[in-house]
Amino acid sequence: MSIAEMEKVAHKMVAPGKGILAADESSGTIKKRFDAIGVESTENNRRDYRELMFRTPAMKEFVSGVILYDETIWQDAADGTPLVKVIANSGAVPGIKVDEGTEPLPGSPKELITKGLDGLSKRLPKYYERGARFAKWRAVIDIGPGIPSFNCIHANAHALARYAALCQQANIVPIVEPEVLMDGDHDIDACYQVTEWVLKETFQELYFASVKLEGMVLKPNMAIAGKKSAKKSPVGEVA
Repeated sequence: MSIAEMEKVAHKMVAPGKGILAADESSGTIKKRFDAIGVESTENNRRDYRELMFRTPAMKEFVSGVILYDETIWQDAADGTPLVKVIANSGAVPGIKVDEGTEPLPGSPKELITKGLDGLSKRLPKYYERGARFAKWRAVIDIGPGIPSFNCIHANAHALARYAALCQQANIVPIVEPEVLMDGDHDIDACYQVTEWVLKETFQELYFASVKLEGMVLKPNMAIAGKKSAKKSPVGEVA
């Protein structure tokens, strides 16, 4: 795809009145869901659960894209149709989660760095051939005593930019998600300041990596007080 074609995909993903369905739970997470209702977490049961969602009539009306887990993108529906084809037939864009979770950031063990860049350039063409047209990578930034550090913000912004550049090289639209978490006791002003800092660093790294902004989608966090904050912000202020 050219950048113009990727731009069309990006516009389709953010169509008014529609949203992106996150169906990228790991096998461990989906097992917890199944355990709660007494269903065995087998490959076929996971397939059937996701196929049920993808064949829902409301897909055509409300869903613009679907983020898949690695297992799911390779699965076929019960009738043999690839699940990515079922999604595409509904009018939604198939996508794939490509990050491999987080690990402690060297030098700052209270902070996290997202992993998954190793081998990504080889994985992306296979995902494209299977039908994926966008990808997702999530970075997490926490607010607390002495954090976030410049090292954490820069490292995650740099990784996001490298991921996005690799996606566009493989004709895949990247969702860039630098998420400032809402788990702390900080107020909305602290969140706003850190979010501004994170976005500035992220877009600087995207520029350095020659990522075409018209061919990507930004998934930002809300500016909101932390869950443990004594100073809650009214809905109007958050909006």
